Amino acid sequence: MQTLAEALKKLQGSKFRSSFHLNEKDRNYIREKGMDVIESHARDFVRDKLSPAYPLNDGKQTPMKGHPVFKAMHATGCCCRGCLNKWYRVPKGCELSELQQEKIVRLLLAWIREEMKQ
Repeated sequence: MQTLAEALKKLQGSKFRSSFHLNEKDRNYIREKGMDVIESHARDFVRDKLSPAYPLNDGKQTPMKGHPVFKAMHATGCCCRGCLNKWYRVPKGCELSELQQEKIVRLLLAWIREEMKQ
């Protein structure tokens, strides 16, 4: 099992995944709302968009922009069940456990925290 730091480093090797970054509008939104609210949003998005065994519009359910967590989901390969399978070997066709959801949220928040340092 890889650590958050190892996962983030591996993702930097992908030209596509490493192309995602928070812009100033995203950073301001995060500062305004606070990390507790961002974490709550991340939990909601993971539960609603990734957790079901067969998510609605899988592969297209996560917008590329509009919320910092959406960018984090793409940057970390947590945007759809196909990417979760490719990057983390999470099987398709079965509902995500609470532990799996928690790990995804922690990865999303780690990416956001790293982006906020830049």
